[in-house]
Amino acid sequence: MSQTEERIARLEEHAAHQARTIEDLSGEVARQWKIIDVMQVKLDRLTERFLALEEASVEAHPVSRPPHF
Repeated sequence: MSQTEERIARLEEHAAHQARTIEDLSGEVARQWKIIDVMQVKLDRLTERFLALEEASVEAHPVSRPPHF
């Protein structure tokens, strides 16, 4: 095998390795986005529940003049 052929073979191996790495990373990013989407839905639900509980726990004080008036 000539030096040029060896160099081309190494470059092809390197390109194949990079392509595989890109595919792996792309799959991982897609998997993480799915997890983030699920977590966002859960966070939205928890926020709604928290706000509802907070509203329910706040006592409505009538607006009146302070005693010193």
